[in-house]
Amino acid sequence: MDYVIRIIPQMFEGSIVTAQIFFCTIILSLPLGLILSLGRVSRFKVLQSIIAFYVWIMRGTPLMLQLLFFYFALPAVGVRFDDFTAAMIAFVLNYAAYFCEIFRSGIQAIPKGQYEAAHTLGMNYVQTMRRIIMPQVFRIILPPVSNETITLVKDTSLVYVLAMNDLMRTTRNLVQRDFDITPFLVAGVFYLLATLVLTVMFEKLEQRFSRYDQ
Repeated sequence: MDYVIRIIPQMFEGSIVTAQIFFCTIILSLPLGLILSLGRVSRFKVLQSIIAFYVWIMRGTPLMLQLLFFYFALPAVGVRFDDFTAAMIAFVLNYAAYFCEIFRSGIQAIPKGQYEAAHTLGMNYVQTMRRIIMPQVFRIILPPVSNETITLVKDTSLVYVLAMNDLMRTTRNLVQRDFDITPFLVAGVFYLLATLVLTVMFEKLEQRFSRYDQ
């Protein structure tokens, strides 16, 4: 127990980096995913094709490969990013692609009759999306968004390949220094607590939105 108490401050510092990556990714990728999804369901075929190609690339290649590309490959052509910026670009672009498809499926799940009814009431496209469609979409997409958000917590551990002092890298350094696997167990508790908080939060949101079905 004394050893655990000694390593907690170092692991907490690593968890701050992990939390920064998580929150920055969520804050940036969710609105970007929503914008991309609107492009995916628009009437502009060229725009649809471009976004579909982007989504295919980002979902079809590993996130770790994307991290390595932005941090190690781009400098070869003169484009350089620091480790945090490279991580953010990779994470935001990757998760925006997934959120794009989640939003798109939610939008397309709304019956077309609701669009027609809103048009009959004199609403334009923006008003229809803001007042009629999106409130229903948010209720539909909560479960898949919850799953992706929890996955993001675990995916943040991939930044260790960029030598960032996140929770996982701090844990590995402690294990190598002290020849003790206890830091792995403590890191597991950190991740479990984070996913528990998110799970409870999304369950509360789902319960709140489910009232509109009654």
